Amino acid sequence: MKRIICLFVLLISAFSLKAQDLSLYQKKWMVQNGDTLPYRILLPEGYDSTQKYPVIFFLHGAGERGRDNEKQLVHGGKLFLKEEVRKNYKAIVVFPQCPTNNYWGNLLRTHDDKGKRTFDFLEEGPAGRHMELLMELVQFVFDKYPVKKEQVYTGGLSMGGMGVFELVRRMPKTFAAAFPICGGANPATASKMKKTSWWVFHGAKDDVVPPHHSENMVQALKKAGAKVKFTLYPNANHNSWDPAFAEQELLSWIFSQRKK
Repeated sequence: MKRIICLFVLLISAFSLKAQDLSLYQKKWMVQNGDTLPYRILLPEGYDSTQKYPVIFFLHGAGERGRDNEKQLVHGGKLFLKEEVRKNYKAIVVFPQCPTNNYWGNLLRTHDDKGKRTFDFLEEGPAGRHMELLMELVQFVFDKYPVKKEQVYTGGLSMGGMGVFELVRRMPKTFAAAFPICGGANPATASKMKKTSWWVFHGAKDDVVPPHHSENMVQALKKAGAKVKFTLYPNANHNSWDPAFAEQELLSWIFSQRKK
């Protein structure tokens, strides 16, 4: 009996490991005019190039920057590998990686007189080079893979949450839904994002990216006429992505959104 139980445990463990195997995300690199953007791409189980699929572009935070084409999967990568997710939400999932000395969003990062980091989100100005590369990657995925253009989504956390706002602003006709976590943007840009549905997340105790950055964007988006949900976790600090990823309705909400 003990041998049977041990065998059962081993089988369950092996299945669990397979379900969480990050190597299922293919390693790719997009090269444009001498610049390189690493990215990982997860194709649906039973991928069929004659069928079209929704696509999600997920943007990592500052701690996952680099060129190893691995760290960007630290937060969120396992979410899309869950058996029930792979079964119920067949989609193409893309995780690009920003280099260490760059940032997704168009903003100034400074420190106040107490040494605390502050963020000044710019209303105007050209996109940074890696935002340009990211937008080129979006178009590349559209050209190379069978994508349902009415079901294109983006999400991200921290620096990536900021990047989500900027990506949608610069490609306003592209994304059906966006889910920025502990991010922010300039509220004056909200009118350019009103055609996208939003679910914004933040931790009320966030001492890295203060929650007022998300609160201000939520108010501005609503005023602009966008459909917006906002979840403020009262006890969460900066890692509000943990409860956000655990939201039972997150994926069903995302995939229910359609671009008109």
